Parts: sequence; structure tokens; C-alpha cells
Amino acid sequence: MAGPIHYEVYVRKTAPAGWTLLIATEDRKHALETAEDQLRDRLAAAARVTKETLDPDTMEFNSLNILTIGAPEEKKKPKSVEAARPACSAPAELYTPHARALIGRVLEDWLKRQGATAFELLHRPDLAERLDASGVELQHAVQKVAVPESQASGQDLHSVVRHYQRLSEDAVARLLKAGRSGLFPSLEKRSIAELAQGLSGSADRAFVMGGVVAQALADRKGARDRLDGLMDMIDAAPPAGPARGLVVGAVEQIAAEMLAVRANLAEILGPSLDHGASLAAVVRMVAPREVERLIGLDSRMALMTPAVEGPAARLGARLAGGELPQLSASLARMVTRELASPRRLRPNDPVGEIDILRTLAMALTAAAGRLLTLEEVQNAFVDRSKSLVTPDFVGAYVRQCPTALSEAELLTRLCENVTGGANKRAAARWLSACVASVRLESEMRQSAPGGPSVSQKLLVLARLQRSVRAVQLGELDERQISTAIGALGGTLEADAGLLAQIGRAQATPVQKLTALMKMTNGETAPLGPAADRARAEAVKMLRIPEVRQAADADTEASAALQSLMQAARLKV
Repeated sequence: MAGPIHYEVYVRKTAPAGWTLLIATEDRKHALETAEDQLRDRLAAAARVTKETLDPDTMEFNSLNILTIGAPEEKKKPKSVEAARPACSAPAELYTPHARALIGRVLEDWLKRQGATAFELLHRPDLAERLDASGVELQHAVQKVAVPESQASGQDLHSVVRHYQRLSEDAVARLLKAGRSGLFPSLEKRSIAELAQGLSGSADRAFVMGGVVAQALADRKGARDRLDGLMDMIDAAPPAGPARGLVVGAVEQIAAEMLAVRANLAEILGPSLDHGASLAAVVRMVAPREVERLIGLDSRMALMTPAVEGPAARLGARLAGGELPQLSASLARMVTRELASPRRLRPNDPVGEIDILRTLAMALTAAAGRLLTLEEVQNAFVDRSKSLVTPDFVGAYVRQCPTALSEAELLTRLCENVTGGANKRAAARWLSACVASVRLESEMRQSAPGGPSVSQKLLVLARLQRSVRAVQLGELDERQISTAIGALGGTLEADAGLLAQIGRAQATPVQKLTALMKMTNGETAPLGPAADRARAEAVKMLRIPEVRQAADADTEASAALQSLMQAARLKV
């Protein structure tokens, strides 16, 4: 009988790149959708899904390719099998950051059930013994490492599998031996500061201190409690010197791996926060000074950026002091990775997604240079902006708009908040289609009892046109959209005969001239046909000597009126 079945998704980032494992899941549909999403979102050049079936007799997995999409794999010259060697050859190499990251991925589910990190697995004999006893879990992890490495290097798959089986056995044996020999002393009778001082100069001090810190967390349950324990150890560490660095180094590595897990981060920051708010809280934790300055300048930032409390606040104080630079950089890069991912920040609130994205942009830009380069921040928001101009997002974004005018205003705000030339152009196309639509023209030309007057409508269009000019679209897009708004304003003015009404109004020549000049300047009507006709009428009035004398003699005329009259005189 066939054993357990799971599905693995491999991707190639570029056409010549090798296959790398993305996820492993027991859900066939999820695996196929993930592969298709990678190509649709342009996160990979090709994707492949394999079905892995465990043979109960040999305890090995049989692979069956069920989907391959994307760019065809380029043929490469076969590599020399003799020259190739496994990525890890000795147990000590499993402790490198790259190896720990790989262990964390292939054993993600098992580590989550144990409430531990890859660093703790490599430093806790009890965890290593538990994993070794599981059999299938360890075999499965070895298979997930060996298959892509064999394909990339040209080595025989079974040889690579046997190598990593022996390597895992050696690593477990080494760790169990260290535990039995009492290499990891308990903190019950000695303080961590004393242990750190005693380890100074020892060749395996980092391994021993890692075991001490990992063992001290064994009885703590939940991410908040575990982070609290890590902060307690930093508080109890030696005040300075290599001994303190020994403690802080071990704590920092565990904290970085623990906070890289979404479930842990949600528990530490608060389960009620959505994805966008969680990222904002992380930014506030790693850059508290910059966020506080922004809150001082704009009180709305405080509403958009959740406060951090408890263990997260303790960690934030350490990060603000520059004591955990690697963790700060790791969390900042985690935020940029999430921004570049297709995951929505606020799935049910597109308008709120724009708000939280703007908040994150301000905070990360303020912290650029200390945590990330400005280029990294900009690239992250360019990637995120791609998801804001897709039909699905724009459709959800404007779905609740009661009128085409409110839709145009929202789309103008969208244009303001996306970055990147291609994204700006895509957003401009949505706005251009809206302002040039028959729906908007029909709504604006309708007149209902108690509804807005033509003057009010022209004022709204003028404000919309100024907003479009302020969002820094491309010259062609801006001109096209502004022209469409101006043409609509001209139609409204012509329908109502507004200029003729101004001419017949019971008002002084200066008051009429003021009204015309405001239309000419784009204050009360959009620039375009209506403004041009208002300018022509103003010029006619200024040619009348009595009107010009009255305007010059009017002491109550504002400075704005005088400047407008001067501009009109230049046209005469």
C-alpha cells in the first residue's frame, strides 16, 4: 500500500536558474494554485509541482511531476559528479545562518508543533532526540533537501540522501553526547552572567551558550513568554565586553528565528491586528524614534501605528539602543519582503490598505539609512504598488463609491500613493477612463431639485483637476486627464450659460470681473474651455474704460484681484 502523500512546489527565479523548493503541502489544490500564482505575479520564471509518495518498505519518497509551467529549462552541460560535494559536510556546518534557515523551512510544521526554532533544535538534546525518534519527519526533511540539491549539482539522488541521513545522525549523536556530559549547565543554580564569564576563551563557547539559552526556554510556552524570557536573559547578562556579546548573540539568533514565524509575531504584537497593522507595529518596534517624530508631526500616524507593549516593548527598547543590529535588519527586511509579496495588507478594506501603506512608506523612509537603504525601501513599495493597480484591487477599491465623481476622487488618491513609472501609468489609465466616461458626464449634467448648482459642480471639478496636477503623473497622462476634466467643465458651463448669467447679474463690474478671473485662474472652474471663455469675457470687460477705472478705484478689491487684473491686462 502507498504511504503518506504530499506535494512540493519548486520554482526557478530566472530561466537559467536551478529549481528551488518553495513549499511542501498535503493540499494538492493549494500546491497547484501556488505554482500558478508565482508565474502570474511574476515572482518566478517557471514553476513545477511534484507528488511525493512515501514507500513504507524503503521509507523513501517516489516523485511524480504533475505540473510544469513557465519558461522552459535551459539545457546545461552536465556537471562533474566527482567535483560536486554536498552543501553541508559536517555537523558544525549545520549551525551556519544559511543552513539554519533551510532547516527552518523543511521542518517548519514540526518546529511549529514543538514551539521551537531551528537554533533551539540544534542546541537542545531533548528536541534532537524527539526528532530522531519521529523517523518520518526527519526522513521527509532529508528528502526535501536532497532532491533539489541532486538536481542542481548532478549528484546521484540516493547518494545525497544517504549523505544527509548520516549527517543528521552524526549531528544528533553529537548533541546527545553534549547533553549527557553536562555541557549545557542549567541557570537554576548559576546566573547567565557567571556562565558567560566562565566561558570566555573557550573554543566552543558559542555552542555551549546557545545550549544554555535554548535550554532555559524549554519550559516557557507561547511566543510572548519566550520573548520575555529572552529579554530577561539580556537583562541578566554581563554589562559589557565579550561575555555580554556571547549572551546577546545567542538571544538575537533565537529571537530572529522566532519573529520570522507569522503566528509568533501575531501572538507577540496582538492577534487582533491585521497584516498591515502588524507590519506597522514591527516598524514602530524597530524604529521607535523615527515613528515618534512622525507622530509629533502628524497625529494621524498614532492611529495608524499600533503601540507595542509587554515583551515587544522591551525588545523595542533594545532595538532602539542599537544592541541587536542583526535582528533590527532582519525585521526591517521582513517588512519589505511582505510588502513585495502578493498578500493583502487589509483584505476587506482597500481604502484602509492605501492608508496603512502610506503610513509604512513614511515610517520606513524616515528610517532609511539606518535599517535599510533608500533604494530597498523604494523597491519594496514599487513592488507593492503593482498589486494596487490590478483589476481586482481597483474594482474592490471603488466598489462602494456612490457616484462617478467620488470614484474619480478615490482614483486620484490611488495615483498619489502608487510608486514606479509603470504603476503610475497604470493608475492614470484607470483615472483617465473614469473622468472621460459617459457615466461621469451624465451625472454631472443632471440637475435635481436641491442638488448642487453648476457653480458648485465646476468648483468640484476644478479641485479634482488641481489634485490630478499634484500627484505627479507623467506629462502625457496628466494632460490627457486634465483636458478631459476641462472639457466636462466647458460642457457644464455651456449648458447652464453661466457666463451669460454673470454678465446679467445685479453686481458691480468689479464683482463680475472677480468672478470671471477666478474661473480664468482655475479656482472656481477647471482649466479648459470654460476658463478660456471666462478669460475672453474678462478681456472684453477690461477694454471698457469705465470698468477699468472702477476696478482701479475700488479700494476694497483684494490683492488677489489686482494680480488677476494685471494678468488680464497682459492678455489685452
